[in-house]
Amino acid sequence: MDNPRLDAIVHFMTPSIMIVGGGLTGCALSVALARAGFAVTVIDSAPLSERAAEGFDGRSYALALASQRLLRRIRVWDAVADDAQPMLEIKVTDGRAGEGPGGWMMHFDHAEIEEGPMGWMVEDRHLRPALLAAMAEAGVTHRAEETVTDQALGRSAGVTLGSGETVEGSLLIGCDGRGSGTARRAGIGRMAWGYDQTAVVCAVAHELDHGGIAHQFFMPGGPLAILPLKGRRCSIVWSETTARAEALLAMEDADFVEALRPAFGSFLGEISLVGARFGYPLGLTIAERFVDARLALVGDAAHGVHPIAGQGLNAGLRDVGALVAVLSEARARGEDIGALQVLDRYQTWRRFDTATLAMATDGFNRLFSNDNPLARGLRDLGLGVVNAVPGLRRSFMREAAGLSGDLPPLMRP
Repeated sequence: MDNPRLDAIVHFMTPSIMIVGGGLTGCALSVALARAGFAVTVIDSAPLSERAAEGFDGRSYALALASQRLLRRIRVWDAVADDAQPMLEIKVTDGRAGEGPGGWMMHFDHAEIEEGPMGWMVEDRHLRPALLAAMAEAGVTHRAEETVTDQALGRSAGVTLGSGETVEGSLLIGCDGRGSGTARRAGIGRMAWGYDQTAVVCAVAHELDHGGIAHQFFMPGGPLAILPLKGRRCSIVWSETTARAEALLAMEDADFVEALRPAFGSFLGEISLVGARFGYPLGLTIAERFVDARLALVGDAAHGVHPIAGQGLNAGLRDVGALVAVLSEARARGEDIGALQVLDRYQTWRRFDTATLAMATDGFNRLFSNDNPLARGLRDLGLGVVNAVPGLRRSFMREAAGLSGDLPPLMRP
């Protein structure tokens, strides 16, 4: 016969946690939990050599100020700080195909908030190795090149690996992306739709200094983000119709640069491609629920949004901060960390914020990814009003920096 009190005692004494997925969010969560005193195992389908690759491949991440705080708290930030480029300003403009950006409609300057830069750009080649090193230092068990073939959730959480081995713990966390097998095996459905857009991600070198300014150009096919990296380089996130994006990805490097120039403009002088190009189909996906008994979903496994606001990874790190806070508090109270009533606190904390972000990114993308004269007039007017009213502009800046809402302790000053 089940004894709930005995179960709680057992799981309080041995609060072991399994994380499925070795991407950035899963790694950051594992470090944060291990630093908080939990025994953590990460089950990662990718080879360790792939995760630890040192060469620059063109991928970078925009980390909001709140995310930077979390990485500092879990002792990861110092390893990437020297290579991180602060974002001092953000300029938003409207453009047309073949014309490049027009005059800016919104301008955010970090001097208008007290906390410092609104965020930092960090290259994949620096952030991944830093997280892997922190995992090893914190004592995380990293099971690379392993997949989960089955899971069972009851008095404990158990998974069966592709190698045939079984692993058991108090809690199973899915950090395994938009097609989360962890969610699927638990019978958790998803609300999802595509935009017929693909993000082309790469990096370019340029002649002139970027000044730490991030640009967002709204073009008819989708937004083009130009994000400053260390040195005279920028990260490009170019959202286009899927057909156009596939053609861009298939081009030779020189032809791709020629196709990029009209959208990019000439404000940074001549440009050249650095590293590889990547294509990411864009859509919206939200899990019907983020938790079950002995199960929690984090990052893209719970919610995947359009990159129009650069908040995908930042939203995942907010999940990390919230879940670590909930589990730490539950353990301190002597509760079973895998109990549904405990995990519901995490879901309650993150559900509204996630839904708001999803609606905002979906609405912005639909409003801006077209050349309709009426839509163009309305959006230009709206952004002009935001830019002209200091209070509204400051609110947008704090939102971009991840400083609004109920911040987890790991993200507070």
